[in-house]
Amino acid sequence: MEYIYAALLLDAAGKTIDEKSLLEVVKAAGMSPDEARAKAVVASLKDVNIKEVIKNAQAAQVAVAAAPATAGAAPAAAAKAKEPKEEKKSEEEAAAGLSSLFG
Repeated sequence: MEYIYAALLLDAAGKTIDEKSLLEVVKAAGMSPDEARAKAVVASLKDVNIKEVIKNAQAAQVAVAAAPATAGAAPAAAAKAKEPKEEKKSEEEAAAGLSSLFG
């Protein structure tokens, strides 16, 4: 995750995301940099517009938050109906259970 955070930080600063920059950011954060991970992250982000991805993620969150509350109420009610009802134990049954613990 630290390499993704480093990439986000570099993007926010307007810097190029390359192996050297990622390694420097990770090292500056006090961690031991791993060249293989930095190389993998750079390769993964090669054709990705980070600002566009963040913008789309924020739009998705707004859409989810705007969904009507009643949509979530129906599945919750159905789940409640399927729960087995716990039968009440009598005091004698409870006492019998406790006595078996202590012989």
